[in-house]
Amino acid sequence: MKVFKEEQRFTQLWLIILIIFSSLVPIGVVISEYQKDENALSIEMLLVIILVILVPLAIIFLFKLSTRIDEQGIHYQFFPFHFSDRKISWNEISKAYVRTYDPIGEFGGWGLKGGNLFNKSKGKAINVSGDIGIQLELKNGKKLLIGTQKEAEAKSVLQTYQNINS
Repeated sequence: MKVFKEEQRFTQLWLIILIIFSSLVPIGVVISEYQKDENALSIEMLLVIILVILVPLAIIFLFKLSTRIDEQGIHYQFFPFHFSDRKISWNEISKAYVRTYDPIGEFGGWGLKGGNLFNKSKGKAINVSGDIGIQLELKNGKKLLIGTQKEAEAKSVLQTYQNINS
């Protein structure tokens, strides 16, 4: 049996540059203030402030979207929001196909998007980059789009299991 597996992370160059610059400014301000008056902050406090600035920005690199399509269904996990796989069985899916989408226009960007906070009719999206996704239309009326960078592989495996399960 065919199995589709993919892991994605936020590794886009523009994002890395944005994170670097957004951390340099506040760190620069703190260091500048420290240099003006070394008695205002201890070196330990200076390091704590720098860590408080860097740690939240670095957390984005822990995010990981894992997708697996097999004979049981479609499994996905978006760590750290999901600590274990979520599974959608084939018998819960009315349609599954790969499509091009507009991440910002349809879902408000990348990440865990949709639902009550944005365009509810589009359903939810879980994505980290690009504009290709595995669109799931469930029998209960809900929709989920899972981003992919492996368009051809995803199409091939979806076709295999939809032929078996239809």
